[in-house]
Amino acid sequence: MKLLFKLRTLKSLWTPKPPNRTFHGHPRLLASDVYSQYESVRRGEQEIPKYFNFASDVLDKWSEIEKAGKRSSNPAFWWVDGKGEEVKWSFEELVFLSRKAANVLTKVCGLQKGDRIVVILPRIPEWWLVNVACMRAGIVLIPGISTLSAKDILYRLQASKATCIITNDTVAPAVDSVASECQFLKTKLIVSKGSREGWLNFTDLYRNQSADHSCVKTRIQDSMSIFFTSGTTGSPKMTEHSQGSLGFRPLLSERYERYWLDLTPSDVIWSTADTGWILASLSCVFDPWVFGSCIFIHKLPQIESAAILNTLCEFPIDVLVGAPTLFRMLVQNDLSNYKFMNLKHCVSGGEPLNPEVMEQWKSKTGLDIHEVYGQTEMGVICSVFKGMKIKPGSMGKAAPLYDVQIIDKNANILPAGQQGEIAVRSKPIRPLGFFSEYDNPKKTAESERGDFYVTGDRGTMDKDGYFQFIGRDDDIIISSGYRIGPFEVESALIEHPAVAETAVVSSPDPLRGEVVKAFVVLSPTFSSSDLESLACDLQEHVKKTTAPYKYPRKVEFVQELPKTVTGKIKRNELRNKEWGRM
Repeated sequence: MKLLFKLRTLKSLWTPKPPNRTFHGHPRLLASDVYSQYESVRRGEQEIPKYFNFASDVLDKWSEIEKAGKRSSNPAFWWVDGKGEEVKWSFEELVFLSRKAANVLTKVCGLQKGDRIVVILPRIPEWWLVNVACMRAGIVLIPGISTLSAKDILYRLQASKATCIITNDTVAPAVDSVASECQFLKTKLIVSKGSREGWLNFTDLYRNQSADHSCVKTRIQDSMSIFFTSGTTGSPKMTEHSQGSLGFRPLLSERYERYWLDLTPSDVIWSTADTGWILASLSCVFDPWVFGSCIFIHKLPQIESAAILNTLCEFPIDVLVGAPTLFRMLVQNDLSNYKFMNLKHCVSGGEPLNPEVMEQWKSKTGLDIHEVYGQTEMGVICSVFKGMKIKPGSMGKAAPLYDVQIIDKNANILPAGQQGEIAVRSKPIRPLGFFSEYDNPKKTAESERGDFYVTGDRGTMDKDGYFQFIGRDDDIIISSGYRIGPFEVESALIEHPAVAETAVVSSPDPLRGEVVKAFVVLSPTFSSSDLESLACDLQEHVKKTTAPYKYPRKVEFVQELPKTVTGKIKRNELRNKEWGRM
């Protein structure tokens, strides 16, 4: 797809008028930085403010600090496309440009506070501008990944009752194919160099807008974003977050030196999270900008090892955030050929990371991978902070603001080392980082047990407070009385050089009730192997790598694994086929 960011258009479209400025160097945070202004709230000396808006209370404040020359020389936003083109914005420029974008949404599209907009855009600067513009106007943003099908888009538009959608040339045809079935959809905006019938061109409108826009006053509990979660059963749930749960939450956390991203205003962070995930909002918008850090973005139409590694060598990136798949892919390379410019902190989230991958990354780069565990409903729940002891296979301790426990079916807290459900205390006081509600009160009520919100994941907590993920509650395999988490078996299998991808589920067995079955996608170099012999080799490998009773008694080689739109493997689909319920 051709983007509007050609060098010849950058000057006219993205250079603000009049503030076209250079960055002021400042090596340290001063007492006036945004984070320090809320110190009394963190200490409990003042109450959480009744009104809060991330755009006016964080971004505009950083712009003022920047104008006074009291911020580091980093840009606030730095975008590259891998072909030599780039966009850099200071906070002052970001503020200026986002006000123009807010006027497109309000004055041209007629959107008002509380209206909902679906945003399906790849990693291009407009995604960030629309995010901030929605904050300014009090519009509820509903992000989606660019690989959503027409059916997915239809469901989201109908369920959310969104009145506007903004996307690009790639997704627009899918929207047009279902738009007639969306009675609430009034306006379609396209980010494109060309025109499309029935669509307003965001690029053309943007150029002509004034930067005179007053940020709306929002309460801290006002709706800010809605994310659609992929459930194990039924349709995706609408999960609503507020100005407080997304924007104010990082301002309440412990001193940022110990927080999960370990950021300062002089740092540059690169997160490869897809724009449709909450991880992108946390690691590419709110948490870095709270601390005045620079958000670096590579367009990356596809995640490729060479592009990632070369970018880390070429640009001064201090913090890298990615899914375990990213690090599994990178460790397959000869990393001795690469010298990372600034990299000092690596974070993995989205699913558990294999301990072997962590060891390989450490041995090849000298850097640890700090694992985080979270959900759409609460963001980061557990984390291995910078400076914490890393325990292989552990996702760290409870994140700030949360009381995380392992509970049984009656909401009783279990002792250290005993397996149960991972839960977060939600009563009598609901933590600020929690989502507001699902789209259905019944679904919200079903997520609670006693005083806890139940994540649906099983795990353990050791005597030091470190949590270990076992698996989804409905993924647990019980064979001959043994409880087996699929991730444990998958972690063992993925260490074998023949395994490119794998998914482990339960399979019916007349003697044991159910047994472990592994679906395996082979690496290309093993595609012509004797499959019967290879299956035995994989079984023996698992026996040696983990407890013998966990080995897969059944192995099936497949060309690919079924996945959700976010790339997660559909274990439930494989399991249902095994049990004949499809």
